[in-house]
Amino acid sequence: MKIVALFFVTLFFAGCSSTRVQQPAETFINPVLPSGADPYSFYKDGYYYYTHSAQNKLILWKTKSIADLKNAEKKVVWTPPPNTAYSKELWAPQIHFINDKWYMYFAADDGNNYNHRMYVIENAAPDPMQGQWEFKGKVADATNKWAIDADVFEHKGRLYMIWSGWEGNENGQQNIYIARMKNPWTIETDRVKISSPELKWETYGRLPGQTPDQVNVNEGPQFLKHKDKIFIIYSASGCWTDHYTLGMLSTSADADLLNASVWKKHPEPVFQAEPGSGVYAAGHNSFFKSPDGKEDWILYHANSEPGQGCGGHRSPRAQKFTWRKDDTPDFGKPLSTTQALAIPSKK
Repeated sequence: MKIVALFFVTLFFAGCSSTRVQQPAETFINPVLPSGADPYSFYKDGYYYYTHSAQNKLILWKTKSIADLKNAEKKVVWTPPPNTAYSKELWAPQIHFINDKWYMYFAADDGNNYNHRMYVIENAAPDPMQGQWEFKGKVADATNKWAIDADVFEHKGRLYMIWSGWEGNENGQQNIYIARMKNPWTIETDRVKISSPELKWETYGRLPGQTPDQVNVNEGPQFLKHKDKIFIIYSASGCWTDHYTLGMLSTSADADLLNASVWKKHPEPVFQAEPGSGVYAAGHNSFFKSPDGKEDWILYHANSEPGQGCGGHRSPRAQKFTWRKDDTPDFGKPLSTTQALAIPSKK
């Protein structure tokens, strides 16, 4: 009897083990946080360090899975001192690990949007949730014009910054600029304009009753490299409109990135609102790899209803994307917040 009993116990546990192996992959549903504009993440040593605009402070999340941000460790890592040129309206922070130190770039002003410029803080601790963040100063080219939405990247041993800025001192149009950096807090070359809002889908920007009453926008540029191609994915049209969308610039990885003529603009948006799925004003993206490095993911913000504009209704969403045969990215369409998605593939 003991032998028979042992047989059935063994069979029972074997069945349980088999059931566990056959369980469906873990899933998540967008958005990954209830709210948060301009989402960005950086992956290092098994963890994602995530941040988004918080207006009056810089916040970091630390997690092993972007899909699990709601349960991530969270910390305010830096609050600007009052009554400075960078005390208010902290926009689009990004965290990077450069030359064995952590850097967070952000745009800020003194309460007057015309004074928005880019700034950076530094942390030498191995874990950016620890140690001391120190203010390094303003990051500006020689013109020192209005600037927001910086992204920093290394290519062929050189450090570059791309951002959105004004040509002069008046609002009305935001362009995409690039410059080479001497170090993580210093721009060493003249800025080069590589994109201006000129196509119809880039110029939805009416502001009735305001001055100016029309602002054409290219902003939020993000570096993306694949094989022998370099892409800059940027946001176009005003974030206050439901037409906020993503455009794309491309060039060869062997090109002179400071030569404006090498950058080619895709004639159509590459990612845009999907009202049928309840996704409006999809834009201001960044990118990340799955933990095993095999999948490419886009991280972006969007509204869930029309007419919600640039406020706190924007929430971060993530979805996987693929590559076409010509090695250009295929972002597909924004997926519904009711659709369960498999989490990024693990190691």
